Amino acid sequence: MTQPFPELDQQVFHQHRKLLFSVAYRVLGSAADAEDAVQDAWIKWSAADRSQVADPRAYLARIVSNLALERLRSSRYKRETYVGPWLPEPILTSGDTAEAVTDAESVSMAMLVVLETLSPLERAVFVLKEVFDFSHAEIAEAVERSEAAVRQAAHRAREHVLARRPRFAPDRSRQREVTEKFFAAATGGDINALMELLSPDVTLWTDGGGKVRQALRPVVGAATVAAWFAAIGTVTYQGVDPADMNADLVEINGGPGMVFRGMGRVIATVTLDFDTDGQITAVHNVANPDKLRAVTDGTAHDVGTR
Repeated sequence: MTQPFPELDQQVFHQHRKLLFSVAYRVLGSAADAEDAVQDAWIKWSAADRSQVADPRAYLARIVSNLALERLRSSRYKRETYVGPWLPEPILTSGDTAEAVTDAESVSMAMLVVLETLSPLERAVFVLKEVFDFSHAEIAEAVERSEAAVRQAAHRAREHVLARRPRFAPDRSRQREVTEKFFAAATGGDINALMELLSPDVTLWTDGGGKVRQALRPVVGAATVAAWFAAIGTVTYQGVDPADMNADLVEINGGPGMVFRGMGRVIATVTLDFDTDGQITAVHNVANPDKLRAVTDGTAHDVGTR
């Protein structure tokens, strides 16, 4: 059916585009796949009879949720056979508003790692309900399940996430302070300073995807993790000599993080998890070049829930 006001429909889609990416990224953990889902949503929106759409926000969220869910299901085997640990694709974020602070946890690397342990349906339901506050009825329509099935999935997902998410975290200023100290110690090769910042049972997760050399299993323990990072400033890392490497403190996935560059390319990102005292409990190091395109692009995403 031909739509009478295509410019207006494009304007409506653009108005909700940030929301669509925010939903798709949290469901998929991949910026590239999220962008593809948003583009597919535009195609469906353009072809639909929008004269019967009373709530464009809910309608578009339903489209992109369904598309993201399909993509997530089709990618499960690929993720299960992935070489080494699978980590989400990092994105640059920005914003210091109260809303941005509130939304930061739901897009953090720590939360996305927990969401990866849910089934595709549970993940989509959790994101739509707990992050974006859609009703069970709206979610049921989006994921093409009964409302009772959605309520059950929401309960299972909530219990699962509560059992696995970090229970405590310092405020953003403390996170920034610890990250800055870690940054200085890692780039300076100061193993003693690193040891002071790390929890005794800290875990390092490295994602090279078989494309670059990284640890194929989690690295556990403060001494081992400290030695791993102290070596970055003294040895060739991914074909880049220390003299040719530089690093920056940036905001990644709603919190402070680090981007390492060398030879004209991004070679890795690092983000940290903290306990209530500000000690580092986990380190996420993404070095798979296929997952660094969003950071290389340099565009900061607004992934708020409004």
